[in-house]
Amino acid sequence: MGGHSKYGSTGLRMSITMGLVKTMGGDITFESEKDKGTTFVITIPFKIDMEKREAEKKAKKSVCSIAGLNILLVEDNELNMEIVEFITQNAGAVVTKAWNGREALEIFEKSAEGCFDAILMDVMMPEMDGYEATERIRRLNRKDARTIPIIAMTANAFTEDKIRSKAAGVNEHIAKPLNTELVLQAVAKLVQPPVVD
Repeated sequence: MGGHSKYGSTGLRMSITMGLVKTMGGDITFESEKDKGTTFVITIPFKIDMEKREAEKKAKKSVCSIAGLNILLVEDNELNMEIVEFITQNAGAVVTKAWNGREALEIFEKSAEGCFDAILMDVMMPEMDGYEATERIRRLNRKDARTIPIIAMTANAFTEDKIRSKAAGVNEHIAKPLNTELVLQAVAKLVQPPVVD
């Protein structure tokens, strides 16, 4: 049998706790009820470093901001299209939708040079898959075709899939199911977003 259960507490723990709390400018209160026990409440004032918090917010915003960007979103699945459209539009981007690779190629070909800032490209699609669409966009005789960031979105996340994506001209490879932060980070990392007031 330990000393605590045999002889009772010496009271030092409460004294030490009280000393520490008082040193930090805090206070201890308690409520006691017979046959039920005692509840101790420790209150310690802390100052929030607002400058640091604002700096962190600004840093996060600058890393993931895609506000004002024009994105060509290529996706054949209606639900996936809706999800990615919501993610990007909610972050302030303007979205143009294409439902397969052939449609994406036609939209890009007909657009003015520099119209789009990035392409989010599904890989497995009917008519023309994302790899072929990317390759054909890269071969177009216009400067932005070679420089526009193209981000592949696919459930195929094996090393060979990433290698094939790179070979087709893809800049970044995002695995499905899509993570909101990863989508925003991938676009923001590859595109220098315009300054938005």
